[in-house]
Amino acid sequence: MKVLLLGEIVGRCGIGVIKKALRPYRQEHGVDLVIANGEGATSGYGLGFQNALTLQHMGIDVMTMGEKSFFKLDMVEGITKRSSILRPANYPESVPGRGLRYMTVGERKVCIINTLGMFSFSNPHLNNPFLTAESMVEKARTETPIVIYVFHAAATAEKIAMGQLLAGKASAVIGTHCKVLTADARILEGGTAYITDLGRCGASVSVGGFELEHEVRKFRTQVQTRSHESWDKPQMQGVLVEIDDVSGKAVSITAVREDVSVEIPPQTSKKPE
Repeated sequence: MKVLLLGEIVGRCGIGVIKKALRPYRQEHGVDLVIANGEGATSGYGLGFQNALTLQHMGIDVMTMGEKSFFKLDMVEGITKRSSILRPANYPESVPGRGLRYMTVGERKVCIINTLGMFSFSNPHLNNPFLTAESMVEKARTETPIVIYVFHAAATAEKIAMGQLLAGKASAVIGTHCKVLTADARILEGGTAYITDLGRCGASVSVGGFELEHEVRKFRTQVQTRSHESWDKPQMQGVLVEIDDVSGKAVSITAVREDVSVEIPPQTSKKPE
């Protein structure tokens, strides 16, 4: 099985990248399943329900979320209508949506688990994912050998630790949130594909998908103002993971960094106000 995992989709540029590049890439590489982080798709802050539907129609099978899961109010109700959208599993059980999903891909059953880290997230600050990660994966493996664990965390150390905890247990442990494609894609001992961060789909010449000058000015002045979407050098970033159907062990993991030509909408300035 080939699984394409894509970094955080940031704003209209990120959506444009998915629209232009995903289906051709999926066809060319024989991808069976596409998982992407969608929590920055609506102007960089959260995921609106209509944007979620649009991205699904563009070919994304599962969208994972993080600390901005419910930044858009329509997602509080909308997430209950789409099993393809996964909030972190370590939210309280009473919270709408789900953080774990079983799905059939071809003739193979797959489990995707999504959790949120602890460091730097004061709101929400969820249950410790390290206390439940092993039991969640072990339970999933009673249903299928193919278990993909997505860990949305700010600290690289936290993500590396989760990778080591689940090495040889999960088929893949994949980090999101930082929006920078890391250079440590590898197979851990026991056959677990790992990367600390998938990067982003959107402007690669930017600060997290936002215009450079405006974000630098905020750091210099300490005055927080609205960020502006960047359109400089759009890229589709992530990893392509091949998993053995029988054992559930990862066979390979390859970084994806595809330049994409995206049309800038009329009246969109590339300079900050």
